[in-house]
Amino acid sequence: MPVPWLLLSLALGRSPMVLPLERRVGPQDATHCSPGLSCHLWDDDILCLPGDVMPALGPVLVPTHLQTELVLRCRKETNCDLCVRVAVHLAVHGHWEEPEDEKKFGGAADPGLEKPRNASLQAQVVLSFQAYPTARCVLLEVQVPAALMQFGQSVGSVVYDCFEAALGSEVQIWSYTQPRYEKKLNLTQQLPALPWLDVSADGDNARLVLNVSEEQHFSLFLYWKQVQGPPKPWWQKNLTGPQIITLNHTDLVPCLCIQVWPLEPDSFRTNICPFREDPRAHRNLWRTARLRLLTLQSWRLEALCPLPAEAALCWQAPGGDPCQPLVPPLSWENITVNVNSWEKLQLQECLWADSLGPLNDDVLLLETRGPQDNRSLCALEPSGCTSLPSKASTMAARLGEYLLQDLQSGQCLQLWNDDLGALWACPMDKYTHKRWALVWLACLLFAAALSLFLLLRKDHAKGWLRLLKQDVRKGATPRGRAALLLYSADDSSFEHLVGALASALCQLPLRVAVDLWSRRELSAQGPVAWFHAQRRQTLQEGGMVVLLFSPGAVSLCSEWLQDGVSAPQWLQDGVSAPQWLQDGVSAPGAQGPHDAFRASLSCVLPDFLQGRASGRYVAACFDRLLRPDAVPALFRTVPVFSLPSQLPDFLGVLQRPSAPRPWRLRERAEQVSRALQPALESYFHPPGTPGRDAGWDLGRGTGLE
Repeated sequence: MPVPWLLLSLALGRSPMVLPLERRVGPQDATHCSPGLSCHLWDDDILCLPGDVMPALGPVLVPTHLQTELVLRCRKETNCDLCVRVAVHLAVHGHWEEPEDEKKFGGAADPGLEKPRNASLQAQVVLSFQAYPTARCVLLEVQVPAALMQFGQSVGSVVYDCFEAALGSEVQIWSYTQPRYEKKLNLTQQLPALPWLDVSADGDNARLVLNVSEEQHFSLFLYWKQVQGPPKPWWQKNLTGPQIITLNHTDLVPCLCIQVWPLEPDSFRTNICPFREDPRAHRNLWRTARLRLLTLQSWRLEALCPLPAEAALCWQAPGGDPCQPLVPPLSWENITVNVNSWEKLQLQECLWADSLGPLNDDVLLLETRGPQDNRSLCALEPSGCTSLPSKASTMAARLGEYLLQDLQSGQCLQLWNDDLGALWACPMDKYTHKRWALVWLACLLFAAALSLFLLLRKDHAKGWLRLLKQDVRKGATPRGRAALLLYSADDSSFEHLVGALASALCQLPLRVAVDLWSRRELSAQGPVAWFHAQRRQTLQEGGMVVLLFSPGAVSLCSEWLQDGVSAPQWLQDGVSAPQWLQDGVSAPGAQGPHDAFRASLSCVLPDFLQGRASGRYVAACFDRLLRPDAVPALFRTVPVFSLPSQLPDFLGVLQRPSAPRPWRLRERAEQVSRALQPALESYFHPPGTPGRDAGWDLGRGTGLE
């Protein structure tokens, strides 16, 4: 692309009349080589397919050194392109093998075998050139006469004119032969940039200075450079110079690049990537990186830039202990908790926290598989992996027989499975209950003995009973109120958001039930039966049913209300409910065993249509996803809250009649909001998309500050 003479003069020299670069006239590529060598350039570009390294069966000609030089390819006197000339230095490697008869008897070999030693060497040398957005490969044929062949020494060079490149771009050049006998030569060169584009520090932020005239119109484009494929765009705007633009330090990442070009036909574009070595940019990249669970056994690391990292599966005991590696380790290609880069722990996440619900008192059993279907089991404990069965004094060893029985009977949940082994979670609550039952029995026996002793001392019995009654009243701990959370599974991201809300509510004195945490029961019982049992138990205990509305939930409700009709026809006519509703089966059109929201409408609608919903139901939706007035009018007869902006009022309704004081309620709302924030950010701004605030401060003036 032709570049105006003024731009080239600004970039390459102070005086536009005196440039230190050689000029070439004409658009054609050319090649020439050292004296004594012959070379030829193929007419068309070739595919860049280096292939594998193969052994040489004799002397071969190979590239040993790359050298570049900037030249100008001019079509007119003042209309030139910047061009990269490449010189490839060549040498002869390898040697002729001596014939076997000459090695054994020391005599002269067959004269016919001497001919190849006196023949010339030929080679096909490939030059590969990459400078975004251009990529080319050319083929040079080189021939070296036998007189110049000196093994292990340079025989000359071949020069290619030339690869066109843009000012400010980064050029990468590779050279190898076909077939390839050695590693590829590589050379990276940064071409000079225009002096009116500069990046400097502005406190913690970065300042981008564009010193152009007021009449100059140009476009500014920021993007994330990728190793493969096109760049990821971030921000683009047409401006008029001069400009001083401030980039927030939290937006800096190593692959953030800047492209500027005048708003003119066939204009030249300047690219710079100034933050590749900035420590802040590398910290920001890891801060925004996220591990996303795709299925139960696969994950994806999402980041704005390519990340060289190593992933490993580890386990963590309750109480915030450090995450310990699995011993023996499982394969780490598909699942991870720890992500390391340069031997430093950068990221640690529990990918299943929201899908599995609150932490359970489970034991992790690690199964390893050997040859001939041999397998062994061990229980993960803070002290290590205890083999089962075992005579050790740890809790897992004492319960080893019961754990193996639970595993064989299918009571353990498989978390991971591959060719090397598997990971199981076996419940410990029943063994914990047995242990506490013995403790309670001992306490009851002690209380009975103490009562008998006090009855023998009648004078003190009444006073002791009075004190005991007061202590029980003061020290009684209230049970958390039950809450049943219903939602429409619009997509996996929304399910993740619902799981985060349910997990946050469990940290309060609330007992939350949600179908995400009851997949087995839901599949076994069916959606209607499962919801009916949960709803009945929740309402009998004085709990609350929470209807969490989303665009998908509103659509489902509209279908049930028959495109806006306020009540189903069977209820308006005063006849009995349909037979499928009386029998407790799924509604017509229910999709899948896990769609509890669609199935629950068969029980929810009668409560609302017959005026029984007040005090038993509450509705909610997420800010920026759905407005409260978008909830169907039938369901707005109960309080509707927008989360997290109305969290205090929402929590107050859920915790009635024992709602805490206002200051305590605000603290709990802040706690839930903090727990929800990562899930909300991940839902509304997934990695790879810009945030709401780009951190720009566009200032325009006649000069630079």
